[in-house]
Amino acid sequence: MFRARLVLDRDFVVGALDRRLFGVLVEHVGRSVHGGLFEPGHPTADAHGFRQDVLALVREMGVTTVRYPGGNFLSGYDWEDGVGPPQQRPARLDLAWHSTESNAFGTDEFIRWCRAAGVEPMLGVNLGTRGADAARRLVEYCNHPGGTQLSDWRRSHGFDAPHAVRAWCLGNEMDAPWQIGQKSAAEYGRLARDCARLMRAVSPDLQLTACGSSSRSLPTFGQWEYEVLEQCFEEVDLVSLHAYFENPQADSWEFLGNIDSLDGHIREVAAIADAVAARRHSRKRTLLAVDEWNTWYRARSGEHARQPGWPSAPRLIEEIHTFEDALAAGGALCVLMNHADRVKVACLAQLVNAIGAIRTEPGGPAWRQAIFHPFALASRHARGQVLQPAIDSPAGSGRLHPEMPYLVASATHDRQAQRTAIFALNRHLAQPMALEVELRGADPRWVLQEAVELHHPELHAINTAAEPDTVSPRPHRGVELEPGRLRARLQPGSWNVFVLAC
Repeated sequence: MFRARLVLDRDFVVGALDRRLFGVLVEHVGRSVHGGLFEPGHPTADAHGFRQDVLALVREMGVTTVRYPGGNFLSGYDWEDGVGPPQQRPARLDLAWHSTESNAFGTDEFIRWCRAAGVEPMLGVNLGTRGADAARRLVEYCNHPGGTQLSDWRRSHGFDAPHAVRAWCLGNEMDAPWQIGQKSAAEYGRLARDCARLMRAVSPDLQLTACGSSSRSLPTFGQWEYEVLEQCFEEVDLVSLHAYFENPQADSWEFLGNIDSLDGHIREVAAIADAVAARRHSRKRTLLAVDEWNTWYRARSGEHARQPGWPSAPRLIEEIHTFEDALAAGGALCVLMNHADRVKVACLAQLVNAIGAIRTEPGGPAWRQAIFHPFALASRHARGQVLQPAIDSPAGSGRLHPEMPYLVASATHDRQAQRTAIFALNRHLAQPMALEVELRGADPRWVLQEAVELHHPELHAINTAAEPDTVSPRPHRGVELEPGRLRARLQPGSWNVFVLAC
């Protein structure tokens, strides 16, 4: 056993935790929507075709925001195809995923589903094959009360009240070679600027996210963000970054180094945005949206990404997430929280089936994948201010990161509820950790309200329909609390949550 120390002071904070950090992506890809959220005829389906078993898991997961309808799908999508009487909607070829899209589920169904789930919608506009005018029309359809052709069109579809969508994404991964309608940074930046101006002319209180680089590994990373923000700095509120954790060499230690890569990625994008602000002598600080992140490398190519013909809702990119992936996801959540001053939106990609935290079978059950659990625990307990973590931990070395501390941690303090939540990953895969947490300024009357451990002796353990709870949280038994101090024994390769309440 080795020792690690975490010092927290309730007066030293990173920033307020934006609850939209616990968002997800829902894209029209494979069985994410059709057979995932939406399956008319399923034993649990309601009158709208929404699977109630999936909705129950979404609520349990603590999802706060859902980005829709993509993803790569967005760049070839005509939003008008997905509204109106479903039986009159056209089927279309989806060029992004080489599938046939029925359009039986579109904008109106998505808004209705969000209300049923109790989540905030975050809509994307197509800046691949379309542009600013189509975006302006969609905003008018969604947000204008009535008295115009587009708002009255929505009302004729049974939605008298506006959808009142505030959060919008200006396209998706427009730098990517695989993206429909790929653009240069200058082209996209000007389009995002014009699009933002038109959209806000219709609905002034929108919060708009511009596309950052689709991958940190592309040669245009950094230059893309700078040039885009040079064009649309005043018009957008956030810039996106996407991060998918990969493990092609089956090296668990290097895989967990993705946590450090995400931390560096966030710092780099924030620095680039601040460089644009500095050149303009502007006090504005562009915020960040990590609106696609997850572990994804097994079901990424070949038949996983494309199947023969133009099938409808095929099984695409259905990653089977392991306990090892859950450890990486827990570490990523710590990083996102520790950047709460700049990261205001984050979306796990995706929600159901396609790289999903939830899996389903047609006509059958829905269950939690391993990565579901750290997300659900963090969303349930993280509230208020994110405390500045001071970590003293032994470290290992890796090929990409010469120093990787074994302890990855974050903490939040909710002054109103008088609750502190501590999230701690022991990423040493062979040795337990003796963790000491010093709680400066803590109320001596505090008690341990909850202690949870996510651990499995087999890194490649998975949850299945037959055995849905193989990887699941358990009560943590090795915790001691005394005035101003918490001590706990963390298992090798474990993600842990400690909740203190007055």
